Amino acid sequence: QVHLVESGGGLVQAGGSLRLSCAASGIIFTSNEMGWYRQAPGKQRELVTTITSDGTTNYADSVKGRFTLSRDVAKDTVYLQMDSLKPEDTAVYYCNLAQSRFSVRRDYWGQGTQVTVAS
Repeated sequence: QVHLVESGGGLVQAGGSLRLSCAASGIIFTSNEMGWYRQAPGKQRELVTTITSDGTTNYADSVKGRFTLSRDVAKDTVYLQMDSLKPEDTAVYYCNLAQSRFSVRRDYWGQGTQVTVAS
């Protein structure tokens, strides 16, 4: 089992910055992918950014150049630095860890942290 603990959400003015953290614990395989998804009211959950255990990152077009995802492999922790925030970034942000065993992917989710960007 894997447990994810998120921190760092809050309220910020447009143009401001926030930093989210997500620490994973439990049975974590050497090869995995961690990242963040978000869900705004009335919308489906969408990918924000992910990073593999070898450091390869992937960003949604809407956040490229504004968000930066980093990872401390030794601590099984990821950090999402969000700059130049916009009101449309307002959502609940969910940490995700994905890993596979016998070619079967398993996803684990955090409880979610609210990010609100005021205009």
